[in-house]
Formats: sequence, structure tokens, C-alpha cells
Amino acid sequence: MSLVLGVVLFALALLVSIAWHELGHMWAAQATGMKVRRYFVGFGPTVWSTRRGETEYGVKALPLGGFCDIAGMTPHEELTDDERRRAMYAQPTWKRLVVLFAGPMQNFVLGFVLIVVLALGWGLPILGDKPVYASSTECIAPSTDAQGRLTECSGPAPAAAAGVETGDQIVAVDGHDVTDSADLVQHVQASTGSVVLTVDRDGDRLDLTVPVTQVQRMVQRDGEAPTSAEVGAIGVGLQTEYTRQYDALSVWGGAVGFSGDLVKETFKALVSLPSKVAGLWHAVTGGERAVDSPVSVVGASVLGGEAVERGYWDMFFGLLLSVNFFLGAFNLVPLLPLDGGHMAIALFEKVRNTIRRWRGKIAAGPVDYYKLLPITYAVVIVMGGFMLLTLTADIVNPIKVF
Repeated sequence: MSLVLGVVLFALALLVSIAWHELGHMWAAQATGMKVRRYFVGFGPTVWSTRRGETEYGVKALPLGGFCDIAGMTPHEELTDDERRRAMYAQPTWKRLVVLFAGPMQNFVLGFVLIVVLALGWGLPILGDKPVYASSTECIAPSTDAQGRLTECSGPAPAAAAGVETGDQIVAVDGHDVTDSADLVQHVQASTGSVVLTVDRDGDRLDLTVPVTQVQRMVQRDGEAPTSAEVGAIGVGLQTEYTRQYDALSVWGGAVGFSGDLVKETFKALVSLPSKVAGLWHAVTGGERAVDSPVSVVGASVLGGEAVERGYWDMFFGLLLSVNFFLGAFNLVPLLPLDGGHMAIALFEKVRNTIRRWRGKIAAGPVDYYKLLPITYAVVIVMGGFMLLTLTADIVNPIKVF
């Protein structure tokens, strides 16, 4: 029952995120003097509506999104005399850009609010490389028993003898930046002779040369069963920091920094989307589903539901804020029918007319959207196909987090 509740809650949260996006467009359009004819949540038949001033507000039967109908988004609409004067396509470029950017901005604002909630309630996850600290310096057990437990050992720890101290942050090994404790262990195990650890101690960077001892350990590689192997060891216990805690004063700086990191990761994810198609197809046809593969609305809702079922509300909020940042960034892609496509047209018209003015010519008319329909249709088809592929993957081979 809690799974169903979680799925419904996450789906509703996504609907609110989309409605909030459209509210941004509406508020900005109204503030800049444009006419907003309709604002609806959902699609299909109208369930309820009311008119306030010149705008009709309502709810439609299919809760699959929402829309804000601004008069004259393109020059091909039928407009009344009043609407023609206030048509969006006829407004100054800065007004059009403000209205178009206001939608994605709403998603970023909502995402930031959710970041603050997550930070105060559970702490913020560390994106990218995870800080690794020396939690202890100890002797090196020469081998493990049949159960993989370390045998008894004695003598000095090579790491301690080399100058490693408890609390040091290990930032690199042999010049290779450490991403997490597993990355450090893997590098050390593959080493012989010695390794150079770069540690951060109270803000100072130190390079410490640590001798590597060859020992027997149970090692698991590439999903295979653990096997006994001779590997390198340096005698240091490791602790990885995955989250940072904040209070009411420090949360704002932490939230801003986290937002910046999340924006970078979101745009990286956008750029990598085309490369994910092969992996999704592999998952649909029976292959393994990558944990970092894209998900559909259905897949995201199921993950949110599973998080609620297990009491991981931090994962619920983290997933929701990530979706909002992705929605905001995705809508800025300069392709029609996305907001970014309309922004690109507005900027093109501004640059074109500026050049014409320099040449002593009058401004040209609005861009003919009909001429861009083939490109728009192509984008819609590609986006639709990608959404169908992710939906299919989420049904036949969903991501397993738990």
C-alpha cells in the first residue's frame, strides 16, 4: 500500500512541477502586458474551469501536464484586435525572453527549495568525487580466511610510517584524483613497490610515499565471484563522506553550491542523452539495465514510490529536485517546440533586425514558423521515440535501486 501511495505522491509532485513551470510563463506574460487566454492543468476534456479577468483557469481530465495559452505565440494565430496589439510575437525581445525563461526558472526555483528541505532534513549528497579520509592506520594482515575475514597481524603500518595521519583527506594516489574509497583501494591493489598519496591536512597538501605490501585478498572483479588474489596494501582504514550536514545558517551557501554542481551534472546528462539510446535498447532486448540510464515519468514515479515504501524520503526529495532541474535545463535546449527554441527565434529576429538597421533597412517580419515545421516535427518524433523507449525499458527492465 505504501508503494502505491509513494507512486501517486511522486506522480502528483511531477504534475505540480509542470503546473508550476506553466505558472512561471503565465505570471511573466501578465506582468509584461501580454494576454493569457487560458491556464490549465492536464489535457483532454475540461473537468472544471473558471474565468478571472481575461484568463480562464481550469483542470482537464488527463493529468499528464499542463499549458499556458498566451495570445500570439506565433504570427499564425487568429487574434482579436486587442490580442493583436498584445501578441507575444510582436513584443520587444526582452519581454519575450523573460516570459520564455520564466517557465524553466520556476523549475530551478522549486528545485532550490527542495534542496534546502533536503539539506535541513537529511543533508546533501556529494556530487562527483567523494572525499576519502584516513580513519585509521593499522598493520597489514597477510591474508584472509575462507570467509574473507582478515587474519591477525602485527608490526607497524606502512601508511603510518610514511606520515599518514588519521583525519587526512586522501585526494590523489600517484597523481590520480581519488573519486571514492573503492577507487583508491583498486589503485593501491594494482600497485607494487610504493605509491604516492597526496593528502590534505588542515588545508596543506602533502605528498607521502607509502611502500606497498603484497598480500592475499578475496577480490571480486566485473561481477564475477570473489577469488583469491595477490594484491597491494598500505595499511590505512578509509572513510568516505557521502553527505554533508547543514544548519539554518550554513544551508544557504551549501544549497547554492549544490545547485551549481547539480546544474553542471544536469547539462552533462543532457549532452550524454544520445549516447544512452544503445544502452536503453540493450535493456529492452534483455540486457542489463544501467543504474544511470534515463527513466520515463513512470519509471521515476516507481522509484519515488519505492523510496517512500522503504522510508527513504531523502531519496524521494532528491529524485524530485533532480527532475525539476532536468525539466528546466531540457526546456532551454534551442529546439522547437521547447522554450529554448522560441528563445532562439526571438534572439535570431533581434540580431537580424539589428543588422538590417545598421544597413539602413527596416525590420523584417516575424519568422515564419510554418517553414520550421519539418524540423519541429522531426524533433517531436525523436523526443517521442526516446520517451517510448524509456517507458518500455521501465516496464520490461526497470532500474533496481533496492
